[in-house]
Amino acid sequence: MSARAAASPGSSASARTPMAFVRAILLAYARRGMDPGGALRKAQIAPIDTRHGGRRVTALQFERLCAAAMQELDDEAPGWFSRRLPWGSYGMLARASISAPTLGLALRRWCRHHGLLTEDVTLTLKTAGAQARVEITEHRDLGALREFALLSLLRNLHGLACWWVDAHIAPQLTQFPFAALPHADVVARLFPGPLRFGAAPAALCFDAHWLDTPLRRDGAALDQMLRRALPIMVWPYRREALLAPRLRQLLQRPRTAHTADSLAAQLGLSPRTLHRQLRSEGSSLQALKNEVRQARATELLLRTPLPLARVARAVGFDNDKSFIRAYRGWTGQTPEALRRAQAEPPAP
Repeated sequence: MSARAAASPGSSASARTPMAFVRAILLAYARRGMDPGGALRKAQIAPIDTRHGGRRVTALQFERLCAAAMQELDDEAPGWFSRRLPWGSYGMLARASISAPTLGLALRRWCRHHGLLTEDVTLTLKTAGAQARVEITEHRDLGALREFALLSLLRNLHGLACWWVDAHIAPQLTQFPFAALPHADVVARLFPGPLRFGAAPAALCFDAHWLDTPLRRDGAALDQMLRRALPIMVWPYRREALLAPRLRQLLQRPRTAHTADSLAAQLGLSPRTLHRQLRSEGSSLQALKNEVRQARATELLLRTPLPLARVARAVGFDNDKSFIRAYRGWTGQTPEALRRAQAEPPAP
């Protein structure tokens, strides 16, 4: 979690998340007969402030509160549904969708698999002409948590869709079946664009051309995102620097000259921009090359009987001596030591 200090509720212009959202989390605790005190302390939210409906907290405070609650309650849909969604449920859905070639297929998988987690609601992706639409059909009265549940389901799906394609997908219309809220300004920030209340079912509409967009995330990026996924719900989506993962994919292509000039040309960048953007991500082209070389070399050493000279050439070295020296620098052991350790039987 970010180490940034949270502002006091209501004392900063950044405190925009309504107390109604905080109270929804507290209600989930109450229904389980559990004390939310620890989660409130982690979020630096004073219990007395939760009694004042007009007060607000920062997005970071709410992020921390959600993270603590979902783990303590072991429910990633805190109190929304008739049965808990254990910690890791939404990560499982994301993993089941990440291999989809396009956003449309990823969203259809997500909606279909969500039905395996709960029968209380159904998510459906529909298209009509140039417009795509994700709808939520309610099969059970969600009660006092209905507002927060429907807002969160659409916000999570929209945030994930933007993350998948690394772009802001502008909603053409977002609608909810309940009346306009006192904190409608917050809803408008979460769903920029036309907003309609009192219209069933809950739905989010966007341009259908996005459905054909290839996903720009891989499994490694997903692992990193899942370590801190909550900002997708509580922060507006911002395009991230994704140069390093894209370069890793290019560097894995065999028999290709991986120079800064050739790689930059494939990405539509200048070599100077490529290096500058990598520095801003805390990486470098040489570090990425070494990372890919090491992974490929380790795979060949452990899974094939190739002699070291051939392994060295396969990962771009002119001779085995320079390869051995580089491998020791990467891993702290020689390629021969790695193979010996693999061949040795386990100690009794």
